[in-house]
Amino acid sequence: MHRHKNIQRCIDKIQSKLFELSHDLWSCPELAYNEKKSHDRLVRLFSEENEWRVESHYKLDTAFRATWGPFGGKETDNTVNVGFLCEYDALPGIGHACGHNLIAEVSAAAALGLKSAIQNEQDFPIRVQVTVLGTPAEEDGGGKVDLLLAGAFKDIDLVFMAHPAQHDTAFVPCVSLTDVTVKYHGRASHAAAYPWEGLNALDAAVLAYNSLSVLRQQLKPEWRVHGIIKHGGVRPNIIPDYTELEFYLRTPLSSDLAYLKSKAEDCFRSAALATGCQVEVTYPNHAYSNILPNATLARLYEENGETLGMEFKDVPSNFSGSTDFGNVSFVVPGIHPFFYIGSEALNHTEEYTVAAGAEKAQFYTLRTAKALAMTVVDVLCSPALLQKVREDFTQAKQEQEKGLSTC
Repeated sequence: MHRHKNIQRCIDKIQSKLFELSHDLWSCPELAYNEKKSHDRLVRLFSEENEWRVESHYKLDTAFRATWGPFGGKETDNTVNVGFLCEYDALPGIGHACGHNLIAEVSAAAALGLKSAIQNEQDFPIRVQVTVLGTPAEEDGGGKVDLLLAGAFKDIDLVFMAHPAQHDTAFVPCVSLTDVTVKYHGRASHAAAYPWEGLNALDAAVLAYNSLSVLRQQLKPEWRVHGIIKHGGVRPNIIPDYTELEFYLRTPLSSDLAYLKSKAEDCFRSAALATGCQVEVTYPNHAYSNILPNATLARLYEENGETLGMEFKDVPSNFSGSTDFGNVSFVVPGIHPFFYIGSEALNHTEEYTVAAGAEKAQFYTLRTAKALAMTVVDVLCSPALLQKVREDFTQAKQEQEKGLSTC
């Protein structure tokens, strides 16, 4: 198809520029909500491209929006607004060990490739706008949820991004997630001279930790509870008057998360009761939803990827990672495939940081961008496919509301 070839030629033509972008992001890792240089670098990329309207600091300090169009169809036609999402936050201590520099590159490349395919066709059959959203704080906080609440997705019809991993997969059933902070307040006392005067906040933390360990016996196999004691006291001869824990709770379906939260809170509060301490239970960040699948988009992405040499693996049944794209997938139809980058290293390791910055990853990253853009153009040029994508979205939401797994 000539549109596919146009996308591929465009992305190949600017591959040096895209690698430079990715390497700049990789070389300057920044944490959630503080991605200032990464924000500025992506804003500069689109500001230097013809016909893109760029809004820096869009609704969040380190978010941005770049738009092109509308183009094609008739001026009276409804516009289909296609969104590509860039992530660019890093991990503390190990930098871009989840390859978010490559996520930003994929979305930028796919958006520029799609623009080229649409613009170079005099009578493109549908009116299209292309939107690139810079979405900070995926690793910690949930920038996409902030942007959802701020209305950043209200005019977007389809949404796309891709995440680096160890293999190519069109859909991975990421799970819902919430993080919980637990603080125990006791009373300090000399641990040897008069311990009976104290209320041991560390005992409360240990009781809670052990209670959750026991709770796992009754949890479903796909559910996850994991955490740490962040603060356990200051000296062995002082009964701790303050301790703090942080836990992550995960379930495949968002509908199950409320139940798991209630069971975990019982453990936290019973530990306070047993030790006489006071307890605070807070949920400091947005909960992440599981990702809704879209069978039509996944099938098209696989078909296009295979023409580019991708080899797709079966959908893993026990993947327990989470992303704030899940929240977006309940509002806008889209896909979030995972892609191989030429390394067997695992995400969130120092080895993956090296792989994400290596030139070797570029072939696979740009191949993914091409497959995404080719998938978009297929949907845009077929009213039947566009309608099927929307029907898949509605059906998946209905099945989730009934508590049925659509993985």
